[in-house]
Amino acid sequence: MAETGLPFDHAPKGGRVLKVNEDGSVQELLSQLRQPVNGLVWHEHGLIISEGGFPGRISRYDLATGECKTLLDNLPGFGNYHTNMVAIGPDNKMYFGQGAMTNSGVIGADSHDLAWLREIRHEADIPGYDITLSDYAATVTDPEGRQISTGAFATFGHRHVPGTRLAGQTPATACIMRCQLDGSELELVAWGIRNAFGLLFLPDGRLIATEQGTDVRGVRPVWNCPDFLFEIKPGAWYGWPDYLGGKPINAPVYRSPQGVAQEFILANHADLPAVEKPLLAFDVNACAVKMVQVPARFERAGDLIVAQFGDERPMTGPPGPPVGRNLVRVDTSDWSLHQLPVFPWHRPIDIAFSPDGEFVYVVDFGDFEFTAKKDIVARARSGGVWKIPADYLELKIMSPVSFEKDIAPLFNQFRASMMWRLDLCKYDDVRINADMILSQIDGGGMPPSPYPPLTSAQITMFQDWMKQGYPR
Repeated sequence: MAETGLPFDHAPKGGRVLKVNEDGSVQELLSQLRQPVNGLVWHEHGLIISEGGFPGRISRYDLATGECKTLLDNLPGFGNYHTNMVAIGPDNKMYFGQGAMTNSGVIGADSHDLAWLREIRHEADIPGYDITLSDYAATVTDPEGRQISTGAFATFGHRHVPGTRLAGQTPATACIMRCQLDGSELELVAWGIRNAFGLLFLPDGRLIATEQGTDVRGVRPVWNCPDFLFEIKPGAWYGWPDYLGGKPINAPVYRSPQGVAQEFILANHADLPAVEKPLLAFDVNACAVKMVQVPARFERAGDLIVAQFGDERPMTGPPGPPVGRNLVRVDTSDWSLHQLPVFPWHRPIDIAFSPDGEFVYVVDFGDFEFTAKKDIVARARSGGVWKIPADYLELKIMSPVSFEKDIAPLFNQFRASMMWRLDLCKYDDVRINADMILSQIDGGGMPPSPYPPLTSAQITMFQDWMKQGYPR
């Protein structure tokens, strides 16, 4: 497991990687990593580490040799968001999110507040696609009390001339990028996703990401913007900084209580790809972070369990009751959101199942809040790792289904009618054609007349067999 290394409550700076031994003792493997450490991924007997830092970096630690090697360096920083977790794709490449430098494309005094305990001001956002800037500019008060003009995709206190065209770059901010396992051949996958903190490849090869919604802060505050779950498509635009969850930033839902709408800062929307819409929206300020798929032993196999870090109000919005700080389930058949039992953790940030599916491990970031003065109050030693029986999440253990015992007898009665196309009692034929068979038995195309249609229980059993990985 990794510690972020953020210096809260007098903690020393610098991320660490720790190993928990079988006897419960903790061994330090690495220290002095660039904080915050945002990701730790096990791959080919090593750990791939995402260091937010200044600048961002992705490293690989070899457990056999103890060698730590930098794979990618000089990634954008220092800003509101950072270099995030790596996910290994079916093409055996590293995919990762790079967060935005700002809340909504323009540096304001809020960026100074959030710049890690007011240490430094950060750089401007970097577009991934070619953009043309509008005439937007804002007058703000700098930390020294002076009135200054500041604009989009510019350093604090500066602005571009209206109509300025900025070329897309790699690396960019607010994007998904990928590279080879050794860090070479860095390329942009998609742009306009504000802070893709959690990434996950589904078994069919689709990449999904959690995005943290735009806040009520800074010179372009946005009201009522939830977090989102997106499918990441190469070459797509996810709308940031002018569209949020598929809706324009000036949509009624995003306006202030007084009806004030934010202006566009890009003038060439027509030149960009069509704005992608999310798979679902989480609650406003829920702060959806890492996620995992439910393993095959459960009825909810294939669904997602998403950790929600929770609100950071009053920094990110008006004061209100706590939001998030829990786990939620996402049904991947219809992308609906469902509540799970509540546990007494502070801020869950990551989740994993044990290899046998018996237990769930949850990383709790710890007790961490913003005060009314927008200072951070954190309590030392309040973070931890939970190990809980997976049954506590009420996912329902699935009865085991096998091809020989359950599926082949189900189809044997009308096997002869389908032999011209495939053998319904032959494992390989049914395994390869499972999706087609499911659509036929669920839609009334199978079995052929005069056989009666399969019952809902029989169709569910076939679905369970697929979810469990097609056991023989």
